[in-house]
Amino acid sequence: MTVSGILDPLTTAQSWKEAGREVAIATVIDTWGSAPRPAGSHLVIDGEGNFEGSVSGGCVEGAVITEALDVIASGAPKMLEFGVADETAWRVGLSCGGRIRVYVERLG
Repeated sequence: MTVSGILDPLTTAQSWKEAGREVAIATVIDTWGSAPRPAGSHLVIDGEGNFEGSVSGGCVEGAVITEALDVIASGAPKMLEFGVADETAWRVGLSCGGRIRVYVERLG
C-alpha cells in the first residue's frame, strides 16, 4: 500500500514482523507550534536499525531510532518529547521552534 507514492510505514512494519524481524513503531502523538510531521505520522524501526517513514527530521529522528532500539531490546514502551527554543531549532530539525511528543512501542 502506498500513500502518495510512498510505502506506508505500517505496511512495512507488518511485512518486517512477518519476516521474523523485531520491530518498533514510533508515532507522533502531539505537536505544539510548528512541527515537521503531523500527529499520526509513523516511523518503523527494526532491530538492525533499518527504518521507514518519518516522525520529524534532523537529530530528532536519529534520537527516536536510538530509543526505538532500546524499546525493542527491553519491550518497555517510551514516551519521548522534543522541544527547542527558536535559536536552536534548526540544528535539531524543528525549524520553527515547535515541540513534538512521540510514543515508541515494540510490535508484539
